[in-house]
Amino acid sequence: MNFQQFINILWSRKSLVLWALMVTVITTLAVSLVLPKQYFATTSIVVDQRSVDRVTGQALPVQLLPGYLATQVDVISSHKVARKVVDKLKLNENPQLQEAFAKAGIIGDIRDWIADRLLKKLEIRPSRESSVIQVDFTFNDPQLAAIIANAFADTYIQTSTELQVQPAKMSADWFDSQMATLRERLEHAQSVLSTFQQEHGIVAVDDRLDLENARLAELSKQLVDGQARTSELQSRLDLLTSTVKQGRPLESLQEVLANPLIQSLKTELARVESRFAELSKRVDINHPQYKQAKAEVNSLQQKMHSEINMVLSSIASGVTSSIQRDKIVANALAEQKAKVLELKKQHDEIMVFNREVENAQRVYDAAMQRAVQSRMESEISQTNIAVLNYALPPQKPAKPKVLLNVILSMFLGGMLGVGSALLVELMDRRVRSAFDILEVLGVPVFAVVSAPKSKRMPRQFYLNISDGSNERGNA
Repeated sequence: MNFQQFINILWSRKSLVLWALMVTVITTLAVSLVLPKQYFATTSIVVDQRSVDRVTGQALPVQLLPGYLATQVDVISSHKVARKVVDKLKLNENPQLQEAFAKAGIIGDIRDWIADRLLKKLEIRPSRESSVIQVDFTFNDPQLAAIIANAFADTYIQTSTELQVQPAKMSADWFDSQMATLRERLEHAQSVLSTFQQEHGIVAVDDRLDLENARLAELSKQLVDGQARTSELQSRLDLLTSTVKQGRPLESLQEVLANPLIQSLKTELARVESRFAELSKRVDINHPQYKQAKAEVNSLQQKMHSEINMVLSSIASGVTSSIQRDKIVANALAEQKAKVLELKKQHDEIMVFNREVENAQRVYDAAMQRAVQSRMESEISQTNIAVLNYALPPQKPAKPKVLLNVILSMFLGGMLGVGSALLVELMDRRVRSAFDILEVLGVPVFAVVSAPKSKRMPRQFYLNISDGSNERGNA
C-alpha cells in the first residue's frame, strides 16, 4: 500500500473515522466531567545534613544525600506515620469512613485500613539537587487535602525524633543496668589492692623498693671490699707463715718495717748495742755497768720481739675478723636479696592489682560517659527536619484535566478511526485507483477516463485492452 492508496481509503471511509473520533472525544469529555474533582496539596520539608553531633559536638562523617533522603522518603511513606496521621486527625471516627469500612467487610483495625488508603493517595518527591522533600496528597476535598498533607509532615517530624530518641533511650537504660556491675568490679579491685597493702604494710612500694635496692647495692659493695681485704690479709699471713717456716728474719717483713714503734725500738736497740760493744771493751763482764748495758740490750730485744709478735698476731686476728665480717656481710646480703625479691614480688602483685583497678576505672568512666551521653540523646527533642512550606488548600482541582484529556482523546480517536477504516477496508476490499487494478487483477491499465464532475464521487473508467473488453471500477 502506497500513500495514495492510504489517502483514498481514508477519504472513502471518512465517515467511519469521524464517527470514531467524535465518539472517543465525547466519551472522554463526558467521563472527565462526571469524575469527581481531585485536589492536589503539597507540603515542603527540608532535611538539614548536620556534620556536628548535637550532644558531643564531635564531627560526624558526611552522609550520602541520595541514600539519606531515600531513607527519609521511606519513613514518610511508612504505615507507622500514616497510622499516626489517622490518630492525629481522628479519621477513624469519621462516619463515612466507618460505613465504607463496614461495607468492605475487612477484618482488622479500621485505623490500618484508613492508613493504607491514605498511602495510596500520598506521593513523596525528593529533590535531586537539594535536601527538600515534597509531600503531595490528593483528595476530593481541598481543605482536607491540605490538612492531611500537613499532618503527614508534622507526624513525620515527630516520628523521626522518636526514631532518634528510642535507640538512645534503650542504650541509656542498658548502660544504667550495667553501671552497678561495673561499679562493683571497680570497688572489688580497689578492695583487693587495699587489703594487700595493709597485709604487707606497703605505703609506697616504689620508694621502698628503691631504698632496699640501694641497701642491697651497698652490702654488695661492702662484701666485695671485705673479700678483697680478706684476700690481702690472707696473702700477708701466708707470707708470714712461709717466712717462719723458712727461718728467715721477721724484721724484713713489710708489716714490721712499716711499724713505727718497732722501727723506733730497732733504732734504740742499735744505739744500745753500740754502746754495749764499746763498754764491753773497757770493762769486765762482771762489772755492774756491763751487766746493766746487757740487761738494757736484752730488754730492748725482748720488746722488739714482743712487738713483732703482736704485729704478726694482729695479722692473723685481722684475717680471722675479716673472714668473720665477710660472713656477716654475706648473710646480710643474702637476707637483703631475699627482701628485695620479696618486695619485687609484692611490687609485681601490686602492679597487677593497680592495673586491674585502672582497667576497671577506665571501663567505668567510659561507661559513665557513654551513659550520660545516651541519656542526653534520649531526652533531646530537637531534630534536623523542619517544614519549609505548609500546604494551602488548592483553589483549582488537579484532576481530571479536561483539556488534556480532550487532546489525548482526539489523538486516540483519530488513531482508532484510522485503524477502524483500515480494518473495514481489509474486510471489504474495493478498487479505488489504477494501481489497485494492476495489483489485484494483475493486468495493465491502458488509460483512465474520468466522468463529468457531480456532487457524488467522480467516476473513473479504466480501459483494459488486454482482451478487448472494458471493466469499470467505482472510485
